[in-house]
Amino acid sequence: MTMITCPRPAVSAFDKIGSTELSLESTLQELPLYEFEIESKCLVKELANSFEDNLLLPGATIIQNGEFLGIISRRRFLEFMSRPYGLEIFLKRPINVLHSFAYNEPLIFPSNTLIVTAAQRSLARNPELLYEPIGVQCESQVYKLLDVHHLLIAQSRIHQLTTQLLEQQTKSKMMQTEKLASLGQMVAGLAHEFLNPVNFISGNLKHLLGYSQDILELLAAYDEEFPETSDKITQLREDIDVDFIQKDLPQIVDSMNLGVERLVKIISSLKNFSHMDNTKKRETNIHECIDSTLLILGNRLKTGIEVVKNYGALPPVNCFSGQISQVFMNVLSNAIDALLDKFAEQPKTDTRVTPGWLPQINITTEVRSLSTESENSDNSRWVAIRIADNGPGIPQEIQQHIFENFFTTKPMGKGTGLGLAISYQIVTENHQGKLNMSSEPGVGTEFEVLLPLI
Repeated sequence: MTMITCPRPAVSAFDKIGSTELSLESTLQELPLYEFEIESKCLVKELANSFEDNLLLPGATIIQNGEFLGIISRRRFLEFMSRPYGLEIFLKRPINVLHSFAYNEPLIFPSNTLIVTAAQRSLARNPELLYEPIGVQCESQVYKLLDVHHLLIAQSRIHQLTTQLLEQQTKSKMMQTEKLASLGQMVAGLAHEFLNPVNFISGNLKHLLGYSQDILELLAAYDEEFPETSDKITQLREDIDVDFIQKDLPQIVDSMNLGVERLVKIISSLKNFSHMDNTKKRETNIHECIDSTLLILGNRLKTGIEVVKNYGALPPVNCFSGQISQVFMNVLSNAIDALLDKFAEQPKTDTRVTPGWLPQINITTEVRSLSTESENSDNSRWVAIRIADNGPGIPQEIQQHIFENFFTTKPMGKGTGLGLAISYQIVTENHQGKLNMSSEPGVGTEFEVLLPLI
């Protein structure tokens, strides 16, 4: 048996990957690989000793007559050893016996395989094999092992590098398109996947309600026709509390039905939000866009923020509904963040905010006539949507930068500085509208979206 442990064993795999200059073209040979070969005729006990002495080994490559036979991972090895009588059955037998029982089709890559490609194929495996080590063929009959954890760490770093490159090379408009397209596809896909099982549950709940009512009627008929029952049935009725079940079962089904209806509303809101078609505008109910966005943000609003809606009579607006929903999402998210920041700064009395201030968002819609330089009367009527909060407000010195790319007042990791910049482009460039902002420190902030009625 020949055995070579990982090079520089004193350095953790994470540190080694962290100190390596990875790129999109990095290959598996740049990662820490384990070379541990063992003859198939060796006893399983020798393999057990090797795993015990080298706790970082993810597995071993099995050689038979000088040729590669397969891979057995530490996880599979421990799984079989921990089974009843596993030690007695396998420990004194040759490794090829254990391998025949624990065999899994190994995932083998040439050493020049891109890390990104290997990670994608590794993650596409059956979930049961996700953490099985990967074989890396360095030469004709030389195989090393790669811990999938190290592969995912490297993939994560490459993903970070990709993100940084995109931020450096991509202009704000391209970032807007990418963001909207990816968000729309993701949400549309999730909504579609969720809606099918939810509809299945919703349809069956109706049958379940009918069945439960039939069963309860049958029980009531039995009680009426056969008031005298055996001791066994009487005892069973007491044990399962039939009277309580008869009262509670319809309520349970009703509550399940309410939950499904709530899910349908949320998923429908996600589908409305995901309309990211940039090729054709369509007539859109602005109030439905706002309500869908509020429904998606419902969990954040449960922190005690009151939403006051003053909806006026609005005609349908010809627009890209998904993009407009994105604008509402960005503005409302910023309002919620501002209110939560101010809430955290308020002095507390018995875990309640000191009386005199309650977090609130006011949403007002109306049709307004504006004087424009254009003589085209079609541009004189606008739909106005005002979203105001009573948060801390925006300092005067930074208000002029609020729509600039990458400008943010949020801490590192909480804001990209793209939300309002993207919103401004959506409203002004894609819809020939206006996005205005007014703010007074200590009082609050209001954003006004103006969309022309054409």
